[in-house]
Amino acid sequence: MVFQKEKNNSPKHMIPIAKPYLTEEEAQAAYDTILTGWITQGPKVQEFEEKFAKYTGAKYAVAVSNCTTALHLSMIVAGIGTGDEVICPSMSYIATANAIKYVGATPVFAEVKPETYNLDPVDTEKRITDRTKAILIVHQIGMPGNIDAFQELCEKYNLKLIEDAACAVGSVYKNKKIGAHSELVCFSFHPRKVISTGDGGMITTNREDYYKRLRLLRQHGMSINDRVRHEASKIIFEDHVEVGYNYRMTDIQAAVGIKQLEKLDWIVAERRKIAAAYHEAFKDIDFISLPLESEGNYSNYQSFCVYLRKNCPVERNTLMQELLDKGIATRRGIMTSHRETAYRKFQENTSLPISEDLQDNSIILPLYVPMGREEVTYVIDTFLGMLTPKALVL
Repeated sequence: MVFQKEKNNSPKHMIPIAKPYLTEEEAQAAYDTILTGWITQGPKVQEFEEKFAKYTGAKYAVAVSNCTTALHLSMIVAGIGTGDEVICPSMSYIATANAIKYVGATPVFAEVKPETYNLDPVDTEKRITDRTKAILIVHQIGMPGNIDAFQELCEKYNLKLIEDAACAVGSVYKNKKIGAHSELVCFSFHPRKVISTGDGGMITTNREDYYKRLRLLRQHGMSINDRVRHEASKIIFEDHVEVGYNYRMTDIQAAVGIKQLEKLDWIVAERRKIAAAYHEAFKDIDFISLPLESEGNYSNYQSFCVYLRKNCPVERNTLMQELLDKGIATRRGIMTSHRETAYRKFQENTSLPISEDLQDNSIILPLYVPMGREEVTYVIDTFLGMLTPKALVL
């Protein structure tokens, strides 16, 4: 197991929960693009889209401003609107539910499976009604969801399937990269994600009609894009054929994204090494549960989540504070949207005990590239040492 080394690894040096891996190559790419004079959606965006589609195995990719806008546009092209219901996990960043509300539909929260933090197909089916129009699955913390099971449900009940793959770029389902298994898959390039363009998103699809409309909607519904008009030898006047949005990605972001994409498999491999070290260190502790992968399904480990069972000798929040005091940043378990203020009244009768328990008793540990061997060891030793003094002897 080989980690990138960092010089400063004293306890006074704060180990962050995450940070983007950006190098001089990305800076040079952004610099070169700025000097071309074409800095908004243009040739670099098209290049990034083509390379991203090829990487995921999808026919098409559409770059947008972030994953929330990707989800919003996916709802629109899937035909979801006022009066419809969309089943999704509450255990996800609130943008998942918000995108459903943006089109006037109602999010119906379902339970997750504790070993993967992903939507439970059995509980989901129980919540299907005659108003259900779609299922929005989330590949939480990079762990692949059960796409096949949800495709079967969607076929059975004539529903649309949308994948929130915000955390899952580079993850693998059934030995194939996530991005080409269903009709609409949404990715994020936020700095907390495995690759970043500062912010930004991508939608992959195998449907040409979705591809064309997504491109239209992201740019105000404009019938002729800027590149066509710029390169034309005759005067062209555009038409705005429907109400659209300004959800474009810039060429500066896309230039960075192209360089990030080139490194993605290496970044995922490095993240998996760190995750493997955590797994090895914590696997035999009876009051800790770790995320589980199944054969053919591999996580990019966008985050590493540790669940503390009832017999854990230290309360979760106390443990987080003690780690912070020792220079180690952590985060609470994945949020549950139905308990946020914006959804509390709306979902006041919602009961999701598994999701709530996972949020209340989980800790997300630092994981990023390059995270040095010394940092990984310090996190492990400090974490185990706070649970039991004997655990310090590794």
